[in-house]
Amino acid sequence: MGPSCKSATIAAGGLLLLWVSFLAEPVRGGLVPALYVLGDSQADVGNNNHLALSPLRANFPRNGIDYPEQQATGRFSNGRNFVDFLAGKLGLTSPPPYHSISNTTPGRYSTFLTGVNFASGGAGVLGLTNKGQCFSFDHQIERDYLNVYSGLVQQLGKPQAMAHLAKSIFTVAIGGNDIIFRALPPTVTVELLAVELQVLSPQRFIELLAQNLERQLQRLYELGMRRLFFVGAAPIGCLPLMRELNLLTQECHPGANDLSVRYNAEVASLLRSMSARHPDFRYSFFDGYTALMQYIDKPQANGYAEVKAACCGLGDNKAMYRCGRVSCVCPNRTDHIFWDLVHPTETTSGNLTSVAFAGSAPFVSPVNVSQLCD
Repeated sequence: MGPSCKSATIAAGGLLLLWVSFLAEPVRGGLVPALYVLGDSQADVGNNNHLALSPLRANFPRNGIDYPEQQATGRFSNGRNFVDFLAGKLGLTSPPPYHSISNTTPGRYSTFLTGVNFASGGAGVLGLTNKGQCFSFDHQIERDYLNVYSGLVQQLGKPQAMAHLAKSIFTVAIGGNDIIFRALPPTVTVELLAVELQVLSPQRFIELLAQNLERQLQRLYELGMRRLFFVGAAPIGCLPLMRELNLLTQECHPGANDLSVRYNAEVASLLRSMSARHPDFRYSFFDGYTALMQYIDKPQANGYAEVKAACCGLGDNKAMYRCGRVSCVCPNRTDHIFWDLVHPTETTSGNLTSVAFAGSAPFVSPVNVSQLCD
């Protein structure tokens, strides 16, 4: 009886190893085993729905009007956002919002193995940015992702967990809210916080962002990140929200655009340095400024009719109030660059993701996302 029990134990152990190995492999057709997403509202797929007291949510009508079943999901979009398009190109299902996964969710760890989205609308590199109204970037790393990482290590063992994470793609889209926060005139509610940043020169402010971001990305590296797709800042000054600051001309806000350019240059430098320090670290940097300015400067050549006004909102250029239940919505969402005050339409998100996935410098470098998967 002893030998048969031993054989059964060995067989059970072998099945367990096969199961763990199966879970750690890419899904059929997937270029990578998983997609882990951190960042702000560009990437949020519903995490802010779990912040009942935050005004930074998108779980109400008008949003999602072009999403399946025309349902608002917490995406700041008329339909899908760039994470949805990216996941599709990787052969994966778009990762669920982390805060929709409870400790009792069936198949919780299987979900962790195929990817999770931690992004939160309003988040910035700095903890001051929209403090208390979102899951900060540090919170996403040190609490939410760390919990997933610990769960994977517990289930797979550290070597297998690290091997799985090393094959996966990590996507980070962060920094735009910091730039908006710095460029907008301080309000009463954030004046004391904003003044602390307003007194800094533009370059010193960007250096402060870079110092924090370097720490945050290094922490993700320590927790298994080896392939990073980083989404750089868009031309923040050309958002409908920022154009409204130029009441007479409604042209792009030059100060905010300057910050975007400086930020992207610092991030690119930071990533090069990180790659030099860690030979097993690879990255793809998407210059959102350069890519989106193509559409803004030459709209008709790129299939757009409207570059200034939001599609959903109220007031002048639909840019005076955020998209909500009583907002006006443009009839053709495909010819607008912007969906609301600050976010792109589904069409724009899809176009930009295609460039990031298969394009080349100066839009994406040193490799595109497809090459990052090799």
